[in-house]
Amino acid sequence: MTKKRELAEVISQEKAARGIYSMWIRTESAKEAKPGQFISMYANDGSKLLPRPISICEIDREGGALRVVYRVTGKNTGTEEFSRLKAGDTLPIVGPLGNGFPYEKAEGKKAFLIGGGIGVPPILELAKEMECEKKQIIVGYRDEETFLREEFEQNGEVYISTEDGSVGTKGNVMDAIRENALDADVIFACGPTPMLRAVKAYAEENGIECYISLEERMACGIGACLACVCQSKEKDHHSNVHNKRICKDGPVFLSTEVEI
Repeated sequence: MTKKRELAEVISQEKAARGIYSMWIRTESAKEAKPGQFISMYANDGSKLLPRPISICEIDREGGALRVVYRVTGKNTGTEEFSRLKAGDTLPIVGPLGNGFPYEKAEGKKAFLIGGGIGVPPILELAKEMECEKKQIIVGYRDEETFLREEFEQNGEVYISTEDGSVGTKGNVMDAIRENALDADVIFACGPTPMLRAVKAYAEENGIECYISLEERMACGIGACLACVCQSKEKDHHSNVHNKRICKDGPVFLSTEVEI
C-alpha cells in the first residue's frame, strides 16, 4: 500500500548524547509500525527536497506516537533542522516504510539483539516486543555516552562494548560476545556495514539464523529510484538483476540473502 505524506507533531525532544537527539512525534504511522521499520522525515526548509530515513526507536500504538533517535550529520542539514524542533512544531513524514525484524523467529530460542552506533536505537523496540528463552542485548558505542542504556537494561541482559574501553568491553560488539562467552540460536542486528559484515560471517560460521538491517543512503525511500541497492543471491523481480532495494525489500534481510 502506498504511504501518504502526513504532518506529524513533535511531542518532545531532548539531547541524548553528543550529536544524538531523541524525539517523540504524534503520527498515524504508529498504528501499524513494527520494530525495524523506518520513517522518511522531511525538512520544513523547502531547499532540502529529499527526506532523511530515520529508524523507529519506540512505538506507542495506543498513544499514536513514535520515538526516533538520530544523529545530526552536520550544519545546515535536514537532521540539524530536526534538532531545533520543539514540542508543538510539525514536520512532514512518510511511514512506516520497509519491512521489520521477524522477531517471532526467536520464540523459544536464545537470541542476540545487536546494535552499533546509530544502529542502536532500532534494537530497543525489538527488545520490548520480542519474547524468547534468553534475550541478550549487545550494543556498541564510541565512548561512555551509552544512550538508551537504561531502557535496554529493563528489557534483557545487556552487554556493552566501547571503542575506547570506557564502558564494558574495549572493542566492538563481536569482542563483547567473545569476552562474555555468549551464544545464541538466532541473531538480529542493526549497525554500520563493517559490523554487519562481521556479524554475518560469525553467524554463517556457526550455523546461526541471522537477520541484519542494512544502512544506506536513500533518495525516495519507496523503492522507485534504485539508489539504495545491495547485491543479492536471487534476482530482484523489479529490476531483474541480482539486487535488492534496501528501502523497499529491506532494510531487514536474512543474512544469507545478501552480499555486503
